[in-house]
Amino acid sequence: MSLKTYAIITDVHGNSSSLKEAIKIINKRDDVDQIICLGDYFALGPDPMGCFKLLESLSSCVFLRGNHERYLIENLWAHERPNLEGMSPDDPICKEIVQNEKWTAEMIGEKGRNFCNNTRIAERQIIDNTLVEFTHAWYQRDEIPPTMDEAIAWKNHISKANNKIKQFIFVHGHTHLPRIEEKGNLKILCQGATGLPFDQDPRGSIAFLKVGMEFNWEIVRFEYDRKRSIDMLEDIKPPFYKNLQNTIRYATIRNDI
Repeated sequence: MSLKTYAIITDVHGNSSSLKEAIKIINKRDDVDQIICLGDYFALGPDPMGCFKLLESLSSCVFLRGNHERYLIENLWAHERPNLEGMSPDDPICKEIVQNEKWTAEMIGEKGRNFCNNTRIAERQIIDNTLVEFTHAWYQRDEIPPTMDEAIAWKNHISKANNKIKQFIFVHGHTHLPRIEEKGNLKILCQGATGLPFDQDPRGSIAFLKVGMEFNWEIVRFEYDRKRSIDMLEDIKPPFYKNLQNTIRYATIRNDI
C-alpha cells in the first residue's frame, strides 16, 4: 500500500508576503512528497515578480494554469473588446482588471510569460486505487469549477476505462472559497486561496492532501504581513489597486467601497 502527501498552493494573485509564509509552513513539514500549485499566480496583486522568484525556488512542484495565466498568454488587453468571467467589456471594473493584466505582463516580463506558457491544464495521479486530479477550475474550462453532477459524469467516464479505481478526488482552486463535497466514492475539494481569500477570513490558506492507504484533507490558515501587501499596493498603485486593498483587508470582494 502506498501513501502520498501533497502540499497545495492556489490563487496567490501577486501576494508575495502570503506566498512566502505559505512556503515556510510547507518547508517545516517532513511528510510532503510534492507541491501542487493550482494557478492564478501573478495578476491582481502588488508583487507579481516577487511571486515569480519565490515560485521558481520550489522543487518537485507541478504548476497548473489558471484563467489569469491564460489572459496573460492571450494578451487579453489587446483584444478589441476584452472581457473576463462573464463581465461586460463596458463594465469599469472589467476595464480596470484588464489593465491590471497588462501591468502584470509588464512586471513579469518574458521570463514570467514563459513560465505561464509552460503551465499545465491539469495533473492526474493514481496512488494505489485512488485517482486524484488537480486543476484550476475544471479541465474543460478555467472560470467555473465542476458541479457535483459534472464531476460524477467525469468519474463515471474514467471508471469505464479503468475499473480498478475505487476512490476519486478532484481538487480545484479559482473560487477563493473553501469547498468540501462528497458523494459515494467521489470527493471535491478546494481550500480557498493562498493570497486573496473571499471567505471573510483574511488569513492565507494552504492545504495538505494525503492519499493512498489513508485519506486526509487538512486546510491550514495562517497569518502573514497583510499590511505590507496593502502598503505595497498603495506605493505602486497598479490598476484596480484600491479594490484589491479592500479585498485583502476584508477577505471578500468589496468593489462598493
